[in-house]
Amino acid sequence: MDIHQWLVLFIEQIKQTTLLEWMAVATGIAEVLLARINNVWLYPAGIISTLLSIILLFEVQLYAESLLNVYYVIMSVYGWVYWIKKTNEPAVEITYSTPSEWWITASIVVFGGVFLYYILKAYTSSNVPAWDAWVSSTAWAGMWLLARRKIENWVLLNISNIFAIPLLFYKQRPLLGLLTIFLFFIGIWGFIDWIKINKQQQAAKA
Repeated sequence: MDIHQWLVLFIEQIKQTTLLEWMAVATGIAEVLLARINNVWLYPAGIISTLLSIILLFEVQLYAESLLNVYYVIMSVYGWVYWIKKTNEPAVEITYSTPSEWWITASIVVFGGVFLYYILKAYTSSNVPAWDAWVSSTAWAGMWLLARRKIENWVLLNISNIFAIPLLFYKQRPLLGLLTIFLFFIGIWGFIDWIKINKQQQAAKA
């Protein structure tokens, strides 16, 4: 498929995009931008985006991906509760992952990936089960680190994005592919900003 065909497909997809889809994309972008500036409102924005995505995916019979988005809702609620500043206690700080947290992250990627691959291979008609499972499991791990306010969340989420971009174009979803490219650059921006915030926190303690 040449560039002209991609452009035609992209324009056609925009024309067919529903209000619900635009709302899901808009709140998804809001979530990432709020995460970049370390704002707790990223979680309600993410929850709204994910709930809308579940509806959209279910409508086109993507039941497995709908189930994955349920996980994102759960992790967003967990992150929101974990992040909120408690009475007479300081807010949860942005920090680097500890060795034990890295083990948990690796476990989510490996075991989550194997589990998803098995489900996709055995119970769906997916022709890219390994690719899809890898994208999802690295995103799972990134979401867990984001909920814990760990700097490395951006690394895991962008690993997922790197592989998701060609996957979305392969599946002829250029609008979502372009959105993921945008999220990738926001992820780099967020990673740099969170490192700066961590240094400021450490300097304030000195």
